[in-house]
Amino acid sequence: MRKLLNSELERKSIVDFKQATKTPIIIILDDIRSLHNIGSVFRTSDAFLIEKIYLCGITAIPPNKEIHKTALGATETVEWEYEKEVCNVIEKLRSNQTKVYAIEQVENAIFLNDFDVESNQKYALVFGNEVYGVAQKAIELCDGTIEIPQLGTKHSLNISVSTGIVVWDLYQKMSTKNQ
Repeated sequence: MRKLLNSELERKSIVDFKQATKTPIIIILDDIRSLHNIGSVFRTSDAFLIEKIYLCGITAIPPNKEIHKTALGATETVEWEYEKEVCNVIEKLRSNQTKVYAIEQVENAIFLNDFDVESNQKYALVFGNEVYGVAQKAIELCDGTIEIPQLGTKHSLNISVSTGIVVWDLYQKMSTKNQ
């Protein structure tokens, strides 16, 4: 076994990425404080050909040196847009037939492992502030909530870790459905 060189990974160019068919997932980041978390979400979004990221509230926007540290150029590939009010984004997406789910611990949340994707359906995922989570006003506008099952003593995961887990899970489920 030999570790592959970067040149052997056959990654897309920026142009190829922009032209590629995207995974029908949109990520909404609301009031994310950590620039490293924002950059990490961009990098995950690049890895899974995510359609778009909405940056809302106090969430910083590129170009930003601290975001770039973890994004490693993904701010140049993944489409993004800033919108001050997360509720406006949710309402706009829902009016365009996108199903919007908050990633949060709430009453009657669907555990991620029990969440089933629909064929040919676009999804938007709302991730909230590192301390306060997704705002209640945003949760109330969503089609539902998805919760990542956790078995230890801590009650939450880092936003960038949560994004990676949820995106990977939905990507796998969508890939299986569309075969």
